[in-house]
Amino acid sequence: MDLKRMEEEQQAWVNHFFTHLQYERGLSARTIASYCYDLAKVVAFCCKNKICSWKELDAQKVRAIVVACHQIGLSGRSIQRLLSALRSFYTYLQREGLVEDNPAQRLYAPKGKYELPHVLDVDQVAQLLDKTNLSSDLLLRDQAILELFYSSGLRLSELVSLNMRALDLNAALVRVVGKGAKIREVPIGRRAKEALARWFLIRLTWVEPQEEAVFISQQGRRLSSRAIQKRLHLWGLRQGLDVALHPHRLRHAFATHLLESSGDLRAVQELLGHADISTTQVYTHLDFQHLAKIYDQAHPRARKKY
Repeated sequence: MDLKRMEEEQQAWVNHFFTHLQYERGLSARTIASYCYDLAKVVAFCCKNKICSWKELDAQKVRAIVVACHQIGLSGRSIQRLLSALRSFYTYLQREGLVEDNPAQRLYAPKGKYELPHVLDVDQVAQLLDKTNLSSDLLLRDQAILELFYSSGLRLSELVSLNMRALDLNAALVRVVGKGAKIREVPIGRRAKEALARWFLIRLTWVEPQEEAVFISQQGRRLSSRAIQKRLHLWGLRQGLDVALHPHRLRHAFATHLLESSGDLRAVQELLGHADISTTQVYTHLDFQHLAKIYDQAHPRARKKY
């Protein structure tokens, strides 16, 4: 089989997989693009090594892919993401009856050093959101965006796609469509409700007919992810924050502060919309002093005697 035909046949199955991800699993375009990026490396490896079909890719060859990725300087997290994409792809191929085994099933990337991002503490969040001169409609809209991010821990994609019918200010709830088209309901805090109510009055004067988006531009159209990222960055500079402000930093602050106050990891997992609690453990952390304080107060052998 010539290389061109071999690559076309392998790519055809990859394209079928992407259709499955989009229409059956309901994954976002961004997530599918990540799968595409990773599987392209695997297809290139197969063509280079004359691996003619997906049946021929075994565990030993997948290890060779890991080694090759490591040699070109790919991080442990990036290699693990590639392996995760390959596992999902082969699970699909097994379902379709094309292969029997999943060569990436029990393979893992070397663990790299993971550093938690800088977390905004409560004082920094207050600096960000309180005592600000909201002198324009744009700033009132941006405040509503920030308050909702921090109040409900939304992902950027979730906030961008949010429609008016998903908000119930009377019940103080927002219905969110998360990864994999999974729906969850998240509370909205008092400050966020107030900011949203102010924004809705402005929105009425901007909105185009039939536009359902909660957050829109002055032209009346849904705000893009890039526009929101840019506005948050500018807001952080305006408020004198000493770290770059981006949406996930607010989501991380939401989770961390909630976990510090409640200690309920399962509840935080549900509010964040994480399928696996290990993901919550990565995105939310308690500092050691707080953990030590909880231990001293709760453990029978640690409590002080009075």
